[in-house]
Amino acid sequence: MPFLKREHRTRLYYEVHGDGTPLLLTHGYSSTSAMWRGQIDAFTNAGYKLIIWDMRGHGRSSYPDDQGVYSEAHTVADMAALLDHVCGEGKTAIVGGLSLGGYMSQAFYRSHESRVESLLIIDTGPGFKSEKARDDWNNYANETADRFDREGLKLLQDSTPERSQVKHRNAEGLAMAARGMLAQRNDAVITALPAIKVPSLIVVGADDKAFLAAADYMKKKIPDCKKVVIINAGHAVNIDQPEAFNTAVLEFLQAVKGRGGYNKPSKL
Repeated sequence: MPFLKREHRTRLYYEVHGDGTPLLLTHGYSSTSAMWRGQIDAFTNAGYKLIIWDMRGHGRSSYPDDQGVYSEAHTVADMAALLDHVCGEGKTAIVGGLSLGGYMSQAFYRSHESRVESLLIIDTGPGFKSEKARDDWNNYANETADRFDREGLKLLQDSTPERSQVKHRNAEGLAMAARGMLAQRNDAVITALPAIKVPSLIVVGADDKAFLAAADYMKKKIPDCKKVVIINAGHAVNIDQPEAFNTAVLEFLQAVKGRGGYNKPSKL
């Protein structure tokens, strides 16, 4: 199994499938890279090098015991290091993810704009401008961490499809990830939406009620953006409706490519 060594004795589990244009997908909080199984064949057959991985504190990656190494900055740095390792230093990729993974993909764009060919933002929110809304979210993140501390991994058994079947080493890493990665410190991502210069695709499940308004907001704010709502799908849209999801993503990428390249502005 491939692992990438990082600082603080941390190792990141990752998989690479196929050849062609690199496509980095990041899973949601308390999920793992296994959530992308339904995308491997479709994306690799379409000519993409699919890179999937487990964030620190998740799946087969390391679970550092230092709360300080669970953060947005560490996650973005992990993504950059993974792309360097797989594709070569400074190389570009299509970057996307679901929920927390989609938020981190937007944060990655802010720090590494020149490395992003296009963005895939899936069942994701862009954070909060309001301090009150951010405080409410962070209370939720900290309560989630406290529940993992109390209940352990059994908390996931009755959770959403992308989480209920996943395998984690322990709940301690998930608790620290909630406090350090799920929680938000500022409004940098949401205020930067109008500055996104690459073609972006927003995908949201029609039944993912908590994220429909966020999808609408991002569609209005990101200049070169397409939004797709997939029926009969919830927060795990790629699991609930894999064929519809794969078709939406591949059609978007093909349309962008046909307009001169992934990192060239296009109106979709």
